[in-house]
Amino acid sequence: MAGWIAAAATAASACAGPTFDGTTYRGEGFGFRVPRPPASWRPLDGSRAALAFHDARSDATIAVNARCGADADDLPLATLTNHLFLRFTDREVLEEQKIPFDAREAMRSVVVAKLDGVPQKFSIYVLKKDGCVFDLLYIARPDRFDAGLAAFDSFARGFATVRRDGE
Repeated sequence: MAGWIAAAATAASACAGPTFDGTTYRGEGFGFRVPRPPASWRPLDGSRAALAFHDARSDATIAVNARCGADADDLPLATLTNHLFLRFTDREVLEEQKIPFDAREAMRSVVVAKLDGVPQKFSIYVLKKDGCVFDLLYIARPDRFDAGLAAFDSFARGFATVRRDGE
């Protein structure tokens, strides 16, 4: 599943010393808070995302990523969402809507796409805030998608940006 994360999430900025205390992640120029994932979700090592968790019961993955700087500026949310699927084929957008999210507007999408011929289903939240783009992804086989979706939506609704310097 780690390969799906690498393909679906843009690589986190290389930085010295990102930290995660179980609810708050601080990276290079950004920070965010998330609720603790459900007990069945385990940290996924080796992912290029800022945070990633895998649930063996639903065989699904959650990834949270951020990137800051010039590439985060002036691109519409739909374009930023589409960039997540540049390596995929047979993309089908099932849902797409702008929603209020962390005191801004975000794009929430549900997409089915194939990588190397293998179909996966995604629920994605894309948010632009404070010069950064934040991506929250839920990735599962289409036949297992519903098994962990409610847990992911609850996790995503608890997302909030925080200042990098700890304030």
